Amino acid sequence: MSEKSELLALKMKIVDQLSREELIKIVLTQQKLIEKLQEEVEKLKERQPSNSKTSSKPPSSDLIQKSETAKVDNSKESESQPKRKPGGQPGHIGKTRKGFGRVDRYEISTPDSCEHCGSRELSDIIGYSKQQVACLVDRPIEVVEYQRAKCQCNECGAIVIGLVSPGIVPGQDLSIDLQALLVWLGNYGHISYEKQQEFLRELGGIEIGIGTLQATNARVADSIKPAVEDLWKWAPLQANVHVDETPWCVKGVKEWLWTATGKNFCLFHAADTRPACRIRNNAGFGVCWSVEF
Repeated sequence: MSEKSELLALKMKIVDQLSREELIKIVLTQQKLIEKLQEEVEKLKERQPSNSKTSSKPPSSDLIQKSETAKVDNSKESESQPKRKPGGQPGHIGKTRKGFGRVDRYEISTPDSCEHCGSRELSDIIGYSKQQVACLVDRPIEVVEYQRAKCQCNECGAIVIGLVSPGIVPGQDLSIDLQALLVWLGNYGHISYEKQQEFLRELGGIEIGIGTLQATNARVADSIKPAVEDLWKWAPLQANVHVDETPWCVKGVKEWLWTATGKNFCLFHAADTRPACRIRNNAGFGVCWSVEF
């Protein structure tokens, strides 16, 4: 019998010799100790929440910790120099004030009378005070019915039809530019299909089904797939490529989103595993910078 087994047997022998009241007292004492330890554990958790340094969480999940007390700066330099206000600073060369590079519509206001004496006898226009303003129009989205006229050839009797207008695709309810905007909002702007429906309802007064939005996103993804594949073939030929990954949740399953970046390009690749060799082998990267290599 090992030393551990002998010690356990001795303890059991001692317990057998105790009365029922003594055993109840020991159990209640241990219960109080367990509750006290549980309270201390909860306090420690509140004092130091889990983050990327104390757990396996990625750095992207870390929250910026802000002190509950205001930070006091007693340095003389901070007192003598005034704080900067938001917006353009003195000496900053503005961009918007120079105009937008185009004018879509003109609104001309002509005075009816003199604001100083009230006279309505005014000369011809001698000049203008101009201001360019970007405005939201009443109907940002308009519904257009494109009609392609049909005719019959007087020579052979064949039926001919007018050409498809540029910017639309036969059989599709949304124009090409509106489809591009929705895909941009959904992927780059991370706006859900429900929010896209609300966007179309508020700005255009139209109802579009989620199925149409899903089909639009898939159609645009297929259309740019050849260009993305060409970029993946081109990227490994560059002098320096930086590769990194982050966890990526896909339908509740943890996968990995890899990025390959370099001068003037950034590519993304979704993988179901984390090993760096997968992205390196699949994309054909030879030498690149990464936390995994």
